[in-house]
Amino acid sequence: MLWNQLQEQTVILGWDFYVPVILFVLLVALAVPVWAAIGVAAISMLMLSGALPLSLVGESLFHGIDHFALTAVPLFILTGDVLVRTGLSRKFLDVAEALTCWAKGGFGSATVLVCGMFAAISGSDAAGAAAVGRMTIDRLVESGYPRPYACALVAAGACTGILIPPSIAYIIIGLVLGISASTLFLAALIPGLCILVSILVTNIVMNRLNLWEGGGILTTGEWAANLGRALKSGWYAFIVPGIIFYGIFSGRLTPTEAGAVAVVVTILMGFGLRTLKLSDFPAMLVSSAKVNGVILPIIAFSLPLAQALAIMGVPQGFVTAVTSLTEDPTLLILLMVGILIAAGCVMETTPNIVILAPILKPLADNIGMNEIQFCIMMITALGVGFITPPLGLNLFVVSGITGESILKIAWRAIPFVFFMLIVTLIIALYPPISTALLPDIYK
Repeated sequence: MLWNQLQEQTVILGWDFYVPVILFVLLVALAVPVWAAIGVAAISMLMLSGALPLSLVGESLFHGIDHFALTAVPLFILTGDVLVRTGLSRKFLDVAEALTCWAKGGFGSATVLVCGMFAAISGSDAAGAAAVGRMTIDRLVESGYPRPYACALVAAGACTGILIPPSIAYIIIGLVLGISASTLFLAALIPGLCILVSILVTNIVMNRLNLWEGGGILTTGEWAANLGRALKSGWYAFIVPGIIFYGIFSGRLTPTEAGAVAVVVTILMGFGLRTLKLSDFPAMLVSSAKVNGVILPIIAFSLPLAQALAIMGVPQGFVTAVTSLTEDPTLLILLMVGILIAAGCVMETTPNIVILAPILKPLADNIGMNEIQFCIMMITALGVGFITPPLGLNLFVVSGITGESILKIAWRAIPFVFFMLIVTLIIALYPPISTALLPDIYK
């Protein structure tokens, strides 16, 4: 029904639209890199539609990534790599474990918390899943958790990598829609913590129902003593997230500047602690470059595709088609959430942002949705896709480091997906969650 309405309202949906879409689907199905599939689709759409002269494609690709804000992406990725190699990430785990050791299920809760701590530095969910997974999965199994569930717990916790600021996803959507990344970081703080709490509570409930992890109840004095020892041993690890948060939220540093300072401080701390050597730099730089080399080509090729879609009138046609079916804001918001969750299941976050944000944003504007709330809703909904098949990037990461079956991990992840979806719907339908920390001008 919706597709028929879209065809009626958008006269340009001919072969110049269908052929690129079919090519893209086929290439992705054949495991061609996403950036290459997007590039082929973009160039074929430009050739067939004439929406943009091919002579300008090279210039468009260059200008697509020629933004100061994008410099923050490799900086945050590198900060996460340095954090792992210097051993500072283990200090986070020690503090998180001391913080939660007073109750049963303490180490499971500590795993979720350390995922959130890592997210507050690296901005990457896959990096968080790999780093935290290597530290915690074996210990979770020793504590009594089934290995597939331990993997699912880490995969779910690592979803906060793109939900808790500073997040690479918010930098990209801010670039695409022309919104300040610092503003999005501030708006994302409460929603990101809500997702973190939902994962934490889900694990506590599952642990109580299945009696996986025991542990005695500590007195207040014992708990305080444990936490004090952990903080005394690893307080300096929190200097890095402190710099990032204070610098960005106080307005003293842009996200890019905060990322640069964080890299330098983390490296200096590694040298000071003698846990980092000059010989470690080639491997760190190569690792960061590989992650960055996946993200930036996707952005570069997605922007010409988004321009072609805009020139062909696809976003406007989509809005007209959808609103001709219903004008109920609640139903339209639910439709957008459904589209985003489905897209997140089959494609990575970056191409979803660059392609879908310009298409769905006019629909959000049409129903009067705050643009900041729209961005938060979009990233949160796409974040659920990191633990849902068939793509489920975090599922593949933890499967790769443990050898556990992806299907078994995905099955154990269902409770986390369910509660994350509930929080996503609340964020989508209740604007104050996304705008509570913002100045009045953004509300």
